[in-house]
Amino acid sequence: MKAAVFEQFSGPITIQHVPDPAPAPDGVVVQVTATGLCRSDWHGWVGHDSDIALPHVPGHELAGVITAVGKQVTRWQPGQRVTVPFCCGCGHCPQCAAGQQQVCDNQFQPGFTHWGSFAEYVAIDRADVNLVALPESISDVAAASLGCRFITSFRAIVDQGRVSAGQWVAVHGCGGVGLSAIMIASALGANVVAVDIAADKLDLARMVGATVTVNAAAEADVVQAVREATGGGAHVSLDALGSPTTCFNSIANLRKRGKHIQVGLMLADHSHPPIPMDKVIANELEIFGSHGMQAHRYDAVLAMITSGLLQPEKLVGRTITLEEATDALPRMNEFATTGVTVIDRF
Repeated sequence: MKAAVFEQFSGPITIQHVPDPAPAPDGVVVQVTATGLCRSDWHGWVGHDSDIALPHVPGHELAGVITAVGKQVTRWQPGQRVTVPFCCGCGHCPQCAAGQQQVCDNQFQPGFTHWGSFAEYVAIDRADVNLVALPESISDVAAASLGCRFITSFRAIVDQGRVSAGQWVAVHGCGGVGLSAIMIASALGANVVAVDIAADKLDLARMVGATVTVNAAAEADVVQAVREATGGGAHVSLDALGSPTTCFNSIANLRKRGKHIQVGLMLADHSHPPIPMDKVIANELEIFGSHGMQAHRYDAVLAMITSGLLQPEKLVGRTITLEEATDALPRMNEFATTGVTVIDRF
């Protein structure tokens, strides 16, 4: 099969012909029909993820068709269209037993712990626990755009933030994660303040549901701008980018007893950001992380998509070939593109 491979961190990514994967006894092989480019893939390419062993094939936001099934698999057959959470569970640990596969003690991640979906085929283990069937009404590209960004944002807004109609939600960073969060919060009836440094991304944020936008490049005090727009601070605020500045601002712009949710990855030099702990204590703020979403929770997302309440395809900025991904992935930290980029031609 063809695959995009890198053999050293921050090194060249090349298209190579590598052996086709075989299914584990409890796993399947999926022919990839679409796969998203995510900044998490960039972090892996740079070398920020200790799970990656070289040489490596990245990619974790995928849609495809099952082509082979292991002998222990009971729920899946060749020919079914599927997707998969980026963080998969073992099905046996205490976290999985409690239904919290997204923080499984033995979690595995396509594109990190093993070869991923920037390839014609990808192997997915523990298929009965982790695969998600795709409705025919959802296209391959839209399904791939769900990836880690949309479903992580869904869990952040719905399960962690418990956002309700009429609340104010601030979203810092209008990339794929932020735009997903804006769309989901708006669909729930919340008022959304979108924060970014790029005018074109703020335009897209308004298109998918933002009530107010704040250009952080032009605004001297982002926290004050959000507090003024929301009449005293956000009820729920997300750092959808993952930087010391956006993390700090997201906490500081909350109203009393508000919730901050960290969605954007904080790795390497950003892993220990300053936090306004004085405000956390005095205002009884809550701080949450959001790390993917369980396969069994996808039904709620898919129901909102098939009903038309959510339209993830609106977040797709462009589609590219696998060959084009060898240049696009190393450039992800430039934040030059708007919306989600999806590989749909192999």
